[in-house]
Amino acid sequence: MNILCHFRNVGLSRQLGIIKTYSSAAKKAGEGVPYQTVLKDGSISEQILPTEADVVVLGGGSIGCNTLYHLTKLGVKNAVLLERNHLTSGTTWHTAGLVWRLRPSDVDVRLLAYTHQLLQNLEEETGVDPGYIVNGGLFVASSKERLDEYKRLQTLGKAFGIESFVLGPNETKKLYPLMNVDDVYGTLYSPRDGVVDPAGFCTALTRAATRAGAKVIENCAVTGIDTDTTLFGSRQVSAVHTDKGTIKTRCVVNCTGAWAPYIGAMVDVAVPLVVTKHAYVVTEKIEGISGMPNVRDHDSSIYFKLQGDALSVGGYENDPIFIDQISKEEAFSLYELDWDVFGVHIDSAVNRCPTLAKTGIRSTVCGPESFTPDHKPLMGEEPTLRGFYHGCGFNSAGMMFGGGCGWQLAKWIVQGRPDFDMFGYDIRRFAPDLARNADWVRQRSHEAYAKNYSIVYPHDEPLASRKMKRSSIAPLLEKAGCVFQERHGWERPGWFSSSGIAAVQPYDWYGAYGNAKNADQAYVERLKEDYTFGFPKNHSTIEGECKAARERVAIFDMSYFGNYYLIGPDAQKAADWIFTNNMQKSAGETSYTCMLNAQAGVESDLTVSFIDGSSTASWEPSFQGKGFYIAAGGGSAYQSFTHIRKVIEDNRFNAKLVNLSDSICLLSIQGPKSLELMGKLSPTTRFTNEDFPFSTHKLIDIKGHICRALRISFVGEMGWELHVPSSSAVDVYKAVMAAGHDFGISNAGYRAIDSLSLEKGYRHWHMDLRAEDNPLEAGLGFTCKLKSTVDFLGRKVLEEKRQKGLNKRIAVFAIEEKVPLWGMEAIWRNDQVVGYLRRADYGFSVGCSIGYGYVHSQSEKEPITTKYLMEGDYFIEAMDVKHKARIQLKPLFDPENKRVNGFY
Repeated sequence: MNILCHFRNVGLSRQLGIIKTYSSAAKKAGEGVPYQTVLKDGSISEQILPTEADVVVLGGGSIGCNTLYHLTKLGVKNAVLLERNHLTSGTTWHTAGLVWRLRPSDVDVRLLAYTHQLLQNLEEETGVDPGYIVNGGLFVASSKERLDEYKRLQTLGKAFGIESFVLGPNETKKLYPLMNVDDVYGTLYSPRDGVVDPAGFCTALTRAATRAGAKVIENCAVTGIDTDTTLFGSRQVSAVHTDKGTIKTRCVVNCTGAWAPYIGAMVDVAVPLVVTKHAYVVTEKIEGISGMPNVRDHDSSIYFKLQGDALSVGGYENDPIFIDQISKEEAFSLYELDWDVFGVHIDSAVNRCPTLAKTGIRSTVCGPESFTPDHKPLMGEEPTLRGFYHGCGFNSAGMMFGGGCGWQLAKWIVQGRPDFDMFGYDIRRFAPDLARNADWVRQRSHEAYAKNYSIVYPHDEPLASRKMKRSSIAPLLEKAGCVFQERHGWERPGWFSSSGIAAVQPYDWYGAYGNAKNADQAYVERLKEDYTFGFPKNHSTIEGECKAARERVAIFDMSYFGNYYLIGPDAQKAADWIFTNNMQKSAGETSYTCMLNAQAGVESDLTVSFIDGSSTASWEPSFQGKGFYIAAGGGSAYQSFTHIRKVIEDNRFNAKLVNLSDSICLLSIQGPKSLELMGKLSPTTRFTNEDFPFSTHKLIDIKGHICRALRISFVGEMGWELHVPSSSAVDVYKAVMAAGHDFGISNAGYRAIDSLSLEKGYRHWHMDLRAEDNPLEAGLGFTCKLKSTVDFLGRKVLEEKRQKGLNKRIAVFAIEEKVPLWGMEAIWRNDQVVGYLRRADYGFSVGCSIGYGYVHSQSEKEPITTKYLMEGDYFIEAMDVKHKARIQLKPLFDPENKRVNGFY
């Protein structure tokens, strides 16, 4: 029976009530995977459980095996992998095994490139064929917008030497004769994509690891994990209990996939993932299919994986079946396929490859898979438990990310931090209150699954589980037309629409599971204004907000910032060591500074205000001696908090970090008229340049409310940040708006901040400033006290890098043509790609498109120089088109810092 008739017959049978379940193949669940080798009988000779280990890896799937392999490559000899059943028995064994090379993330692309390289070299190293077949990959676009997205992928790939080609319908037909191209707008062909056999891959990895001294223990179930309490009250892993004995260890890596929450529960660690049934079908033989590339038709939400002379066909639907509690004993198991769920893919598959309409189904594969709230893996050390590492939640992509992520996770364990900017994977991107919120995890994971094949626009927002955290003035901003963005659970203002209220609605699950779609679609319609890779419909609105800040005065609600107080007897010692800038200043001053890791990578950039115990604000903590008030960008707030706390504990500083982020609102008043406005708000305070200069702060009174006012700016204007208790925020905001009326005050959001800060050359951490960048490369050497004798974390390595010479440096590129830039565009110097834009936007004040990116030298032995940077002819490639660009090392807007100092 062919696939189309089969699906329709099943549907008819269900309607008639003839059958309740149906299996297309006469095989038991668990026997349908399209692989010749399945490791049900084990692949590892029996080994004795060690009593001690440097690292214990839990789980023998792709991530666990890759992590073990790379640990041994880094010199860890006493490592052990524990597998409850046999290798691959969880979710790895039934994976489709696709290995794509292009993704809308530079970090993803680098990780995939490493996996690709590893798979090509593994057989030579181990003598075991990992089953890697390079047959190419083809992305199918049914619209111009989709093909524009693919062109962005192609451009990003050029920065990493990944070859790909944009093809028209006719060229696509020649490459893939069995494809229907009548509705195809174009395709992206990546000839070095492929597929991998899970059993072969994991066998090769463990063969190499055990030869290097590691142990692999199969049929060994973990029954508990012991922890100790350190002197500073933090917890530390101390032992792993199994049904075969106990291993003393200070490092456990949770690579147990769908079962990871069970391991987390043993030590009260939240693992924010859900488990669903995920499926594909394997066809009978198809004439002419051999040698064809794998296919992803994102617009139809389906994929084709070449399976010899057949295809595996799968996709992502809106209503996946959740597995609320997966059995702890489950291994090498599959479920009966629910055709009511999977059937949505059949018509799309037949449309794309019409021969499927007359092709039978050899088997169905429906197994458990784990998915996370943002469709990114969970990795890194758990901030609430020392020595407990996450390596799970790979969203059905554990095979293709296994090599790269296992490599970086091993480095995380051995050297303390990975080489790459892994914040998008780091467990610390989820604050504990979100990670432990089951409803938030479920809703967000569902939406991420349902939108997995959606176009990744530069500005899109989730609809699931919103309004988790809001500032006190959020309702007032909503009435003013605010279109909110969501970041780490916080609602922050994106931009302000003149079309009325666009309230975020409760999640409607996209109409799945019997839920009615929301009647109020105003917020969704505002989001659609950004669904383009061109200039969006709200472009002029954002321009208006930018002009308000540049010409008059604007107010920004930045309340999702992290607000911390570093206090205690050793607060000064801690601040000196943690922060790169001079921390030995007087109370009333404020410094912009970086925090580094031991490799001199920037863990965060933030402001530190110097305070003493004389504060009259009842909402601030009481203390004696010197203290430090820290304001950290909201996107990295929890990352910053955990980094500071960890450094304090590592160095046994007698200091503590008080977190008041949820009880402080931050209102930023910026623009030429801000001084006059502040004078009206607080008549008893003098706001002149002499009395209240840039980079200072004071407690002021606004309508009876005590606020801490910091004269700093993230948009490059004279302005003040008002740090106020949440209970006072509404009154203070209303007072600001009333006093600012005569000055033409305007609400403004983060879309305006993005443009304004880019013009001024201010960095955004995790974009043009990351943990893989050092301050010298990022143009932030001025934040480092290298001329002093005061040591700080990362200083030694930073000085070594300065002495050796830099291999990359940041620069700003301006394109006089009005071309939309969003980041990830390739940087050409003469006829070579030398980098890519990390961050880009349109600069309304300077009248051109702007991008910041790092220019790389052509060899590690040849440090990059200013002469090298300035002598080249530069082009920015955006969506397959090169545009002449002007390079500068200083900001395009007010490079002399006159405006922030009050000189207009």
